[in-house]
Amino acid sequence: MGVMKGGGGGGVEKLKSSRMKLWMIRATTSVLLWTCIVQLTALGETWGPRVLKGWPSCFSHQDSSISVIEDKVPSIPARVLPPKRVYKNNGYLMVSCNGGLNQMRAAICDMVTIARYLNVTLIVPELDKTSFWADPSEFQDIFDVDHFITSLRDEVRILKELPPRLKKRVEMGLVYSMPPISWSDISYYHKQILPLIQKYKVVHLNRTDTRLANNGQPLDIQKLRCRVNFNALRFTPQIEELGKRVIKLLRQNGPFIVLHLRYEMDMLAFSGCTQGCNNEEVEELTRMRYAYPWWKEKIINSDLRRKDGLCPLTPEETALTLRALDIDNSYQIYIAAGEIYGGERRMASLAKAYPKLVRKETLLESSDLRFFQNHSSQMAALDYLVSLESDIFIPTYDGNMAKVVEGHRRFLGFKQTILLDRRLLVDLIDQYNSGSLSWNEFSDAVKETHEYRKGQPTKRLVIPDRPKEEDYFYANPEECLQPSYVELSST
Repeated sequence: MGVMKGGGGGGVEKLKSSRMKLWMIRATTSVLLWTCIVQLTALGETWGPRVLKGWPSCFSHQDSSISVIEDKVPSIPARVLPPKRVYKNNGYLMVSCNGGLNQMRAAICDMVTIARYLNVTLIVPELDKTSFWADPSEFQDIFDVDHFITSLRDEVRILKELPPRLKKRVEMGLVYSMPPISWSDISYYHKQILPLIQKYKVVHLNRTDTRLANNGQPLDIQKLRCRVNFNALRFTPQIEELGKRVIKLLRQNGPFIVLHLRYEMDMLAFSGCTQGCNNEEVEELTRMRYAYPWWKEKIINSDLRRKDGLCPLTPEETALTLRALDIDNSYQIYIAAGEIYGGERRMASLAKAYPKLVRKETLLESSDLRFFQNHSSQMAALDYLVSLESDIFIPTYDGNMAKVVEGHRRFLGFKQTILLDRRLLVDLIDQYNSGSLSWNEFSDAVKETHEYRKGQPTKRLVIPDRPKEEDYFYANPEECLQPSYVELSST
């Protein structure tokens, strides 16, 4: 029995040794396979339009005039999640965004980038519910919050809410809250904001618009802003699917142009632009401007502002401009805007010149938009998706949507965006209306002016110490645009 026990023990040891070798082989193979997967994932997410390969709103990177939206989009293999970035957490950053959808969109990109470079944990941003639009939407009502969190996990930790102990402190009002300085370098956040986060554990930034400088930032900063904008900020599946349906309906009837006709009541009241309005409308817009204390400028000369190119084009001016640019009147014109001030009376000349005017409300059933009513940011998200896929995008004012869509279309391959020179246009329009210019002279001048204002590759204009006057980063994120497009367009 003793010999049998001893021999059996030797056999057991050999068996254990074999199993250990097998386990080591399997473990080594698993590590190698995982390393390969991670490397392939990183290679698949190089900067450029390819980063949107999994985003359902971007159906094609080819010219949309020849793209066709199929009933069945080919299935995309499940994307491997990036590995979590491991770092010492310096604290928690809460942010409350202000403004409309696209102002908040750019702000979210900035806040993610700031959180990443401060090595803090970002809490999912709170959206503005107190502005003119009074939209009650939460972040998860507009954006795919789970995709937002997981797609950025290799850069920054993002939580839906604070840990319970800290959350209770915030609910009791025990939180340090402040607005950061506008147009600041990332160094400002390292030197001024990070020490506050380390001291208080939680800091709340209560204003987020244009809080990070356009220029002079490290390349990694600029690229992360793009990654958040073009990859992480995906709309909810409900919004994406409805956007696809609108685009499909438009494509069935041929080419379409998106006209961002920024002629809504809030814009006119804020800007003080009253061209073409009657006395009652002027009084109504003035009362509205005085009713909002955060609109600082109250006494405004509409005529001077218009001549300086600071007013949105009126529907009448827009109709003349489109005709002068030789925009085919058989094209569909999709109006990406809220309710046009003055209604059908002000839209009459545009509708006469371009009879195929459409809106999301005319393309879809009322039941399709039922859940979007009184949620202006969700409606704006639909317009955003349609704007990206249009054959031509034409904004009549350089507001936040105009700028962010312009930059996104550049990223998708410099899709045509006509950037109207309003200052020159209103002067030409006045000359034409007074009889000083013939139609041919007027049209030739308009076309010549805009030949190089169609979203072609260009460098951002940098004006030191005057960031409001220089080109906006999100309108031309040149650090994130593929060089091949620039080379092709310059030949």
